[in-house]
Amino acid sequence: MLTINNLSKKLGKTQVIDDLNLSINEGEVFGLLGPNGAGKSTLIRIIMGILAADSGKITLFGDLKPGSKAVRQNIGYMPQQLSIYPGLSVWENILFYGRIYQLEKSELHERANDILNMVELYQRKDDLVSELSGGMIRRVMLATALIHKPRLLILDEPTAGVDPLLRIKFWDWFAQMVDAGTSIIVTTHNISEASRCGNVVFLRNGIKLEQGTPQQIMDKFETNDLEAAFVEATNIKSLPLNEGQQL
Repeated sequence: MLTINNLSKKLGKTQVIDDLNLSINEGEVFGLLGPNGAGKSTLIRIIMGILAADSGKITLFGDLKPGSKAVRQNIGYMPQQLSIYPGLSVWENILFYGRIYQLEKSELHERANDILNMVELYQRKDDLVSELSGGMIRRVMLATALIHKPRLLILDEPTAGVDPLLRIKFWDWFAQMVDAGTSIIVTTHNISEASRCGNVVFLRNGIKLEQGTPQQIMDKFETNDLEAAFVEATNIKSLPLNEGQQL
């Protein structure tokens, strides 16, 4: 699905990604885990073709380059920031994104109905986004990222700011998507929730610290707590935070 070789990126004077090597398989939820400032969002933007790397190589779906038309048609992206229009209704936002991907009207409407039912917003489809709660807005953003049935769904902090019950629902939906054939990359600094990922990588200061299934990593550090494993892997005393980072 995705191969990264010797990838590096600086933003200003900060080395955000540092000689990163990573591979992600199809048919799984893959977690990019780390504190704020670990390089997760920058890496996502490079994969999307929004940012250019300073060095290294990324290939997607076998041999495609980030930013190419074929890649854009096969990736769904839910950013941290608001990416939908408050002055439009839920339904209008979803149709707008579907038209960007040139979906036929009948397919678009059928798909929109299915997604709204999945994220439990069908009864609110005619409401303006500006009238919705923060959690509902995150659900609409997820729906717009799924409208074209992407092979790869990239979610940048999708549960940021949502309540614990909705966070559980989000992860249930992610499992349903994988069962339906969509692979997922999810970034989070909420390490405890990422135990539901099939595979995870620990990042800090743009460096890969560990990679494996949550159970493999917990076994390595002899703990039943993924967050405890992360703290030990990070070795806080010897690896300083970048400016602005928080655990």
